[in-house]
Amino acid sequence: MIDHARDLASVQAATDRLLDAVAKLDNAAVTDQSRLPGWTRGHVLAHLARNADALVNVLEGRPMYASAEARDADIERDAPRSLDAQVSDVRTSAARFQEVGSVPADWSRTVELRNGVTDSASRVPFRRWAEVELHHVDLGIGYELEDVPAEFVEREIDFLAQRFSGHPDVPPTRLTDGTRAWSTGREAAEPAVTVTGAPADLLGWLAGRRDGSALAVAGGALPALPPL
Repeated sequence: MIDHARDLASVQAATDRLLDAVAKLDNAAVTDQSRLPGWTRGHVLAHLARNADALVNVLEGRPMYASAEARDADIERDAPRSLDAQVSDVRTSAARFQEVGSVPADWSRTVELRNGVTDSASRVPFRRWAEVELHHVDLGIGYELEDVPAEFVEREIDFLAQRFSGHPDVPPTRLTDGTRAWSTGREAAEPAVTVTGAPADLLGWLAGRRDGSALAVAGGALPALPPL
């Protein structure tokens, strides 16, 4: 069973790590290219702030974003701001998310995210945790997937393996770090491909942050994963 309160504490810890790291940058560094194509670090930070607000909307029963166009426009609007403005916005929007998350509620209820995706309200804090951890890495400021908490890595691998499970374009695949194993891709009695690697490399490949070249593949080629 998902412990949303524990996940909220993990979100806060991850946010504090990110803010401490970002505070050491300068205004010029915020305008530099991030690891995400077409996005500066300012874009990443603006997205993190607006995502916190969007998840507040989800928890309070409103649409996550007014529209895809409005989401993109808000990020473009906020990306060029100064470092101080970015840090303040990430901090205050994160605080709003934590405040809403602390309100007694039916955490077993179903909520709607983007593009008609639904999930349990109890998983929303974990989804926010994923945003903070992965985008901290995307900033390219010294925080790598190997630095991410092991609990998050394992749970995010499980989450992404489930996301690709049953996908017609992904062959039946077994993922393993040598100790744990996950299944993903099309349904089959036996996996067609086995992918082995360190947890950080498995996560990086599943999350589209690494090309999978560090992984060992048996039974065929490394599957091409659809975009998240």
